[in-house]
Amino acid sequence: MDERKDHWSPADYQHSASFVPKLAGKIIQWLNLQKDDIVLDIGCGDGVLDAEFSKVLAQGAGTLHGIDSSESMIQSARELCADAPNCTFEVLDAAQLASNTSLQKGAYTKVFSNAALHWILRAEVTRRSFFAGVHAALAPGGHLAFEMGGLGNVAEMRTALLMAVSRRVGMPAALAADPWFFPDETWATAVLEEAGFRVDRAEREWRPTQADKGGVEGWVRLMGGRFLDAVPEEEREDVVREAVEVLREVCRNPAGGETISYVRLRCLATKI
Repeated sequence: MDERKDHWSPADYQHSASFVPKLAGKIIQWLNLQKDDIVLDIGCGDGVLDAEFSKVLAQGAGTLHGIDSSESMIQSARELCADAPNCTFEVLDAAQLASNTSLQKGAYTKVFSNAALHWILRAEVTRRSFFAGVHAALAPGGHLAFEMGGLGNVAEMRTALLMAVSRRVGMPAALAADPWFFPDETWATAVLEEAGFRVDRAEREWRPTQADKGGVEGWVRLMGGRFLDAVPEEEREDVVREAVEVLREVCRNPAGGETISYVRLRCLATKI
């Protein structure tokens, strides 16, 4: 599996996961953005939220720098925020944040991340160094506000993909392809405190979410791309069909459409 492959398409994201930024209201409240804030957005995606943040920052001297490992998403963010001179964007793998000296200057008043850390923290070796990097990027008293998948997130989707992939390449290979890490609030509190943060709020919420226009099939093709890479190319459509066949029933909402069992982990922490 090529970790450098860009699995993201802004068009596919809008078709199958446009609800992700739309449902970020609570963590945005926790962020409590002010007009003079200096913001680092980790895993900024296509910039939909940054375009809204830029309007607040434009009222003062605030700025925003968004990073994402996907070149296509960064390009989309730049285009969306082309009229926002207070926003800049950079292709950067946030798992390498701690070694990026340009971001380790204690200049940011706030670090924000929505629906990205469960990808970024997938490799165990990066977890503590990542939060140490965030701590170094923040000014004293600065705040980190993030929302990510929490323990139990999209369990039915993950199970269907693991089973369909493992039938072809074996469970060890399927688990190696699993791109996500879904912790609970106890884990998050411990790792944040270890990195030098005071944890002000931490919660986990079950939030059943209506599938987007692409349905569960669109979700599997978009979010499950790394799983599919573990299977020979000629078998990938069979994997999709097998996973989707069961998910359409498991996720079927009698009132219409399909519902995915999202579990969100939110944290607000202060650098001390």
